[in-house]
Amino acid sequence: MTRTASCSCGQLRIEVEGEPRGVGVCHCLACQRRTGSVFAALASFAPPWLVHGKATEYVRQGDGGARFTFRFCPVCGTTLFHTEEGREARSVAVAVGAFADPGFPPPTVSVYECRRHSWVQLPEGIRTYDKDPD
Repeated sequence: MTRTASCSCGQLRIEVEGEPRGVGVCHCLACQRRTGSVFAALASFAPPWLVHGKATEYVRQGDGGARFTFRFCPVCGTTLFHTEEGREARSVAVAVGAFADPGFPPPTVSVYECRRHSWVQLPEGIRTYDKDPD
């Protein structure tokens, strides 16, 4: 199964294979600022993946010291996917909303619960972490 995620204008796309390795939400303040929402919803995929179009990159260091490279569309500004330095060959994290698929699998993990807005409700049975467990 091939899935395609796209930015708002369609200039930047990423094709991934198979089911996601994991789906999660992050409530950290950096993700809130990056998405303009109260959390980020991300799906991790194993290689191979194929990128179409031009991406602009932004590198951010996480609380634990890991460096993340976010790729976004230089035309419409949509943040489409990111990789973690040193793990680029193993996985890519794609914004769930960019698949535009209401049937996409729900999250199974939630990180940075310490920053979650009190009115955000999570699916039953989801694993939660006060911060990032990595």
